[in-house]
Amino acid sequence: MVSVPKQLLFQALLIACNAFFASMEIAVISLNTTKLRKLADEGDEKANKLLKFAENPAGFLSTIQVGISLSGFLGAAFAADSLSEPLVDWFLSLGINLSYSFLNSLSVIFITLILTFVTIVFGELIPKRIAQQKSYEVAKACCGVISVMAILFKPIIVLISGTTNLFLKMLRLKTEAEDESVSEDDIRMMVDVGGQSGSIEEDEKEMIQNIFEFNDIAISEIMTRVSDVNAINIEDSKEDILKLIKETGNSRFPVYSEDINNIIGVLNSREFLINLNDNSDKSIKDMLRKPYFVPETIKADQLFSDMQKNKIHISIVIDEYGETRGIVTLEDLLEEIVGNIYDEYDKAELPEIEKLDDNKWRVQGTLSIDDLNDELGISITDDRDYDTVGGMIFSCLHTIPEDGKQFNVSVNGLDITVTRVEDKRIIEAIVKKQEVPHDNENDESLTN
Repeated sequence: MVSVPKQLLFQALLIACNAFFASMEIAVISLNTTKLRKLADEGDEKANKLLKFAENPAGFLSTIQVGISLSGFLGAAFAADSLSEPLVDWFLSLGINLSYSFLNSLSVIFITLILTFVTIVFGELIPKRIAQQKSYEVAKACCGVISVMAILFKPIIVLISGTTNLFLKMLRLKTEAEDESVSEDDIRMMVDVGGQSGSIEEDEKEMIQNIFEFNDIAISEIMTRVSDVNAINIEDSKEDILKLIKETGNSRFPVYSEDINNIIGVLNSREFLINLNDNSDKSIKDMLRKPYFVPETIKADQLFSDMQKNKIHISIVIDEYGETRGIVTLEDLLEEIVGNIYDEYDKAELPEIEKLDDNKWRVQGTLSIDDLNDELGISITDDRDYDTVGGMIFSCLHTIPEDGKQFNVSVNGLDITVTRVEDKRIIEAIVKKQEVPHDNENDESLTN
C-alpha cells in the first residue's frame, strides 16, 4: 500500500495539473486577439501559436477538457482507494464501534468532500482568477506544454470527438456548433456593463445608444419646422439674400415661388457669394440645385443613407398633401448620434426644456408634446390637433397674441405662463403641473 504522505503528494500533483489546465483555458479565452495578431505580425512565435488557439479553440479546448477530466478522475479514484483504509483505521482507533463497511463508505464520502473543496479552491478558482488578470503572461508560459499535450492526447481526442459526433448524428443534430450572432440587446447590455465599470465613458455610451435608436426616429422628430425655416423667395433681391446669409450663416437655403409650399430649388450660399463677388449676371434661378423631397414618415437611418448616396445636404420634408413641413440637413441627422455640433460662429442653443425647480420648467414653443410628456411624467393623449407646446397653447386661444405679450393658460392639468411671443409664435413659456387635477380633463381657461 502506498504511504499516506506519498498519496497526498500525488493528490497535490493532480490538483496542480488541474490548476494548470483551468488557468490555461481561461487565459486563452480572455486573450485580446487584436493584440495577438499585432505581436504575431511582428514575428512573435508564441503570439502566433496563441492566436491559432484563440481563433480555432475546438482542438485546444478538447485537450484542456481531457487534461482536467483525467486529473479529476485519477485524483478521486486514487484517493478513495488509498486513503479510505488509513482513515477507517483511524476511526477504529478512536473507539468508534461501527461496522467496517459503514466506516469505509463514510471515509470515501469524507475524502471526496475534502478533495472536492481543495480542488475547487486551488485547482479551479484561484488559478482562473490569476489567469483572468494575467491572461497573456499565463497563456504565453503554458502554450508550449499545451501544444505537446495536444499531440499526445490526439488519439483520445479523435476517439471522443468521433463518438460524440456519432451520437449527435443519431439524434439528427448538427455536429458543429453554429456561431451565435450577437443581438442588439446583447450589445446594449455590454454597453451598460461597460458604463457601470467605467471602461466606457458616458458620452460614448450615449452615442452607442443613439446609433441603435437612430433607425426608430421619424424625420418629423428631427426636422426644422417650416415656421422656423429661413427660406428665400425667388423674387427676393440679391441684397436681401446677402443680408439673410449674413444673419443666419446657413450654407444652403430652400427657395420658393409664391409660397413656402412651392419649393423650386436650393441655393448654395458659397455659389451665390462667388457669383456676387464676380459681378456675374447669373440669375438666382440659374444657381438653384434641384430640391430633394422626402415624406415626413421616413426614418432617420434611411434618409441618412439616401442623402449620403445621392450627395444631398438638405432635404425638404413634405406631408401627404404635398405641403412643406420643414427641412432636414445632414448635420441634423449626425447630431442625433453625436449630439449638437457647433462651430465658432454658432450661438449656443437654449435647451428645449429646462427644469427650474421641483415643479417648474422653462420650455421652448417648439418642444414636442411627446418630449413634454417624458420630462414631466404626464400623459397628454394622441387625440389632439397639435404636436408642440406652442400648438397646445394656441389651441386655447381665440386670437393670435401680439409680439411681446405675456399671458397665462391652463390646459391638460398644466399652468402655463407664456413669457415670449415673436412673429406671432410662442417662443418660450414657464410650465407648472397643477397640484390638484381638474375633474374635467378638457377644462381650459385663459387669463390675460
